[in-house]
Amino acid sequence: MIWSDEITAQASAIHALVRRTLEAAGVPGDLEWTGAASVPGTLTKGDVDLHLRVAPELFAPAVALLKELLPVAVPSAWAPTLAVFDVPDQELPTGLAVTPVGSEHDVRFTQAWRRIAAEPEAHRRYNELKRRPGHEEQKSAFFSELTGT
Repeated sequence: MIWSDEITAQASAIHALVRRTLEAAGVPGDLEWTGAASVPGTLTKGDVDLHLRVAPELFAPAVALLKELLPVAVPSAWAPTLAVFDVPDQELPTGLAVTPVGSEHDVRFTQAWRRIAAEPEAHRRYNELKRRPGHEEQKSAFFSELTGT
């Protein structure tokens, strides 16, 4: 684990590069930088999480375009409102989650990270959780608590 502040510049540059790449390829949606690396003072494994939020009617076309551009990641995590891709050849490991705006996965990603960034107690609890063995399972429960999903 490292502190997010150690990779802020690199992660921000990756976010900007991926945004330009998706726009040039005609992929619709709003690309957000989420995850621990996006919140100052947060423990992270040193990766970059990106979240592409698309209008519900554009979700399938966006996923089809992305399948031509990026390798599919974690097929077992895919759901009717979630697609996950790797973004290769970046300075830091980078993943891209795609969701329709307003879907359960969209709400979960956006609300949880916004609360962690804005609420000192949620931020403190997240950092505490990241120090525990088996934190990935605990992280899911924590996100459910934060978002009510």
